Amino acid sequence: MKNVLVTGGAGFIGSHLCDFLLAEKKWKVHCLDAFDNFYNPEIKKQNISASLTNENFVLHQGDIRDTKFLENVFSNHFDVIVHLAARAGVRPSIEQPLLYEDVNIRGTLNLLEKAREKNIRQFVFAGSSSVYGVNPNTPWSEDDFVLKPISPYASTKVAGELTGHTYTHLYGIRFISLRFFTVFGPRQRPDLAIHKFYRLMTENKTIPFFGNGETSRDYTFVGDIVKGIRAAMDYNQSQYEIINLGNSRTVTLKQLISHIENISGHKAILQQLPEQPGDVPHTFANISKAKRLLDYKPETSLEEGLKEFKKWFDSTHETAK
Repeated sequence: MKNVLVTGGAGFIGSHLCDFLLAEKKWKVHCLDAFDNFYNPEIKKQNISASLTNENFVLHQGDIRDTKFLENVFSNHFDVIVHLAARAGVRPSIEQPLLYEDVNIRGTLNLLEKAREKNIRQFVFAGSSSVYGVNPNTPWSEDDFVLKPISPYASTKVAGELTGHTYTHLYGIRFISLRFFTVFGPRQRPDLAIHKFYRLMTENKTIPFFGNGETSRDYTFVGDIVKGIRAAMDYNQSQYEIINLGNSRTVTLKQLISHIENISGHKAILQQLPEQPGDVPHTFANISKAKRLLDYKPETSLEEGLKEFKKWFDSTHETAK
C-alpha cells in the first residue's frame, strides 16, 4: 500500500480526491488541512466525515506555514504529495495580498523543502487558469509563456510553478502543475458562483451580476478534475510539466444564470454591478496536452454537473434544517 499526502484534503477538490483514492483500496491517504476561517470550517468537516471512519485515512490538522507541524507530518513516509492547499479567491487576494503570498508561496516552498529532505520524487501542484490573466490567445495553451496575471492570487500560482521548476532542476523532484479551470460540483465552496447563485435563487434573493453578462468561463466538473489529478500522480514520462485541466467549452455568465434557473426552478433576481478588478474576462482551456500525457477526457457536461450539484445541495441543506 502506497502513502499519499493530500494538502487541502478536506476542501472541495481535496475531499473528492481523498474519496477516490480510498475507493481504490491501495492508498494510505494522509489529509492535511488547516480548517481556516475563509469559509465555515464545519463544511470541510462534513466533507471528510465519512472518510474519518476509514482505517486508511489519517487527518493532520495544521498550517503548511508551520514547520514544526510539518516535521511531525513528514515523520510518515510519502510516495507522492498532492498539494491542493492554498488561500483561494481572486477578489479576496486583492484585499489581503501579503496573506496570500505567505500561505501560497511560503507554504508551497515549505512542502518542496520537505520533499527534498525526505526524497519524495513526485509532487503534484494545484495550478490555476487565473495565471493566464488577460491573455487574448484562446483557447489557452501551456506553450504560451506570456502570462499576464491580474490578481495577487494568480501571481502566487505562477510563483508556485516557477519554484517547482527550481526544485526539479536542482533536486530531481518531478513537479506536475495542473492548471484547473473553474471547477464545480458537489461540495463546491460557498463563495463560488454556482453555489452562491443557486443558494440565492432558492432563497429568492438578489444575485450579484458583474458586468454585462458576456464574461465566460470553462466550467469543469470536479469528478473529471479528480481523474486528471489521479493520472498526474502516476505520470513519469518527464520531470516537469504544466498541464491544463478544463472542459474546453466556454459558458457566458448569462448562460450560466439560465442553466441554474432551469435546474433550480427559480427565476434569478439580478443586481447589476460593475466588472470586478482581478476578474479575467474569459477562460478557455486547450486540453490537448492533458489528453496526450494523462489520457484526460472530461465527460461531464455543465448540465449534468449542475444536476449533481443540485442533488448534493438539496440533500445537505434538507439535513441541516
